[in-house]
Amino acid sequence: MIDYKQHIAINAEIRCGKPTSIGTRIPVFNVLNWLANGLCTIEIIEDFPQLNENQIKRCLSYAAEREQKIQIAS
Repeated sequence: MIDYKQHIAINAEIRCGKPTSIGTRIPVFNVLNWLANGLCTIEIIEDFPQLNENQIKRCLSYAAEREQKIQIAS
């Protein structure tokens, strides 16, 4: 699994503590939502040039790890 910990931050001062891609104010949720709605990586980067392909992959990795933790806790 891709290590996201150096690329995703949770800061109460940014976007009310939602996980965001470091160096941006773009929440992980937004990136996941764009992908789920059919946007490809290139389209996201064109619309939000502060993101790059690695940051988008880190958002997916964050979501995958979070899902795994939820399943283990159940």
